[in-house]
Amino acid sequence: MKKAQPWIGLLARLILGGVLLVAGYLKAFTPDKSMMAVRAYEILPIWLANVLGIILPWLEIGAGLLLIIGVGIRYAAMFGSALMVLFIIAIAQAWARGLSIDCGCFGGGGTIDPSQTKYLEEIIRDIGLALLGLYLLRYPVTKFALEKTKSHEQPTEKLTPGE
Repeated sequence: MKKAQPWIGLLARLILGGVLLVAGYLKAFTPDKSMMAVRAYEILPIWLANVLGIILPWLEIGAGLLLIIGVGIRYAAMFGSALMVLFIIAIAQAWARGLSIDCGCFGGGGTIDPSQTKYLEEIIRDIGLALLGLYLLRYPVTKFALEKTKSHEQPTEKLTPGE
């Protein structure tokens, strides 16, 4: 398993990073739709939902790029996992409150016909993505990463005075 970890990590980096990059890119250049998607959850004040709708796509793009190139893996993975948990909470509360909205994860968003909602699929997808991020937090050493992270499992040499 130890030999497979860097390869599994590469796969986790590329999947989570790719999803974040694509999701952010699809929203970054349509801020009106992105703001509408965040407002549709009816959680935040309108002004804050609008700010988040503008900023979030660029944060997703940044984290996605970091994961893909393999720099700041732990930080980007922590951000990605936390974001997925927030998305799960937001989608679950929309579902529980009977809102009929598109999650807006890959552009679009807003009110849709109740038969078009895919809450369970979206939650399962985001759980999987959050788990990929958690894997990268635990095993940040991956193949083809620009950053050469030391695994926290590797013992470190301690020098005693006089050595």
